[in-house]
This record gives sequence, C-alpha cells and structure tokens, in this order.
Amino acid sequence: MIIYKDIITGDELISDSYDLKEIDGVAYEADCRKITIGAENIDIGANPSAEDGGGDDVDDQSQTVLDIVHSFRLSETSYDKKSYLSHLKTYMKAVKKALGEKGASEETIKDFESKASGFAKKIIGNFKDYEFLVGESMDPDGMVILLNYREDGVTPFVTIWKHGVTEMKV
Repeated sequence: MIIYKDIITGDELISDSYDLKEIDGVAYEADCRKITIGAENIDIGANPSAEDGGGDDVDDQSQTVLDIVHSFRLSETSYDKKSYLSHLKTYMKAVKKALGEKGASEETIKDFESKASGFAKKIIGNFKDYEFLVGESMDPDGMVILLNYREDGVTPFVTIWKHGVTEMKV
C-alpha cells in the first residue's frame, strides 16, 4: 500500500487503497463513502429483555462520516475566495521549493507550475461548490484538501494536489 503524505507538513492525506484518478496531470481525486462509526454492538450473550429496562434507553453514539476524512483525521476549515487565493499562492511557492529540494527536474517543476495555474482557475471558478479540509497537524501552510460532490449531488469526492504529496510504501 502507498500512503500519500503532504510534502510540506508530513500529514497522511490519502492512500492507494482508494481509487485515485489523476486529473489534468496536477491533482488526484478519490470518491468518498459515508460510513457509520461508534455504533459497536457488542454481544455479551445476555438477554436484553431480562435485563433492567430492556436495553431500549441506551444512547446511540453512532455518527455518519466520510471514510477518507475519518481515516486520515482531516479537519474542516473555511476560506473566502480572497483568503484561499492568498493561501494557494503561498502553498504553490512552498511546493515548488520542496520539489526542488527533493531533486525534481526543472521540467517537472515547470510542468507543475503551468498545470497548477490552470487547475487553480477551475477551482476558483467553482469556489462556492467546495468544502475545505486540512491534515491532522492543522498546519495552515500545508495542503488544503478540496471536498466536492459529483454531478449526482450525492457522491462526495476529495481532490489533492499531485505534486504536493510524497509516496510512502507500507
């Protein structure tokens, strides 16, 4: 399995156990699934009808979450268009620097710059459709993961910057 970590913060953001699709040569998308957590029903062999109260008054502590958000401990954050653009500009510079430090070729860096610029325009064009997530460290300099819904309005998906992650085999 490959875990993709934020090149800036080291936060784990996603893994190849999800069906990652490369978008425009600059981003990965993966569909999320809604899962229920905290609803463990542990059978201890007792007869609930013979117990006090019949077990009907137990609080249900379950909640529905998105699998990727839960698994990688992503947290929701918010941006207005201006602050997101400011973050994106700073983030792109940091990724470019990190790529250089990791020995990426000039061609790779130039490819990232040109494709990232075009993809950023798509994001800004649909800005109101996105929710924003950050990694576990909640480092404001790290990657902001984008959450949106497919055309069906039901299927959530996340978008991460391809050049903003490093691969770690486990």
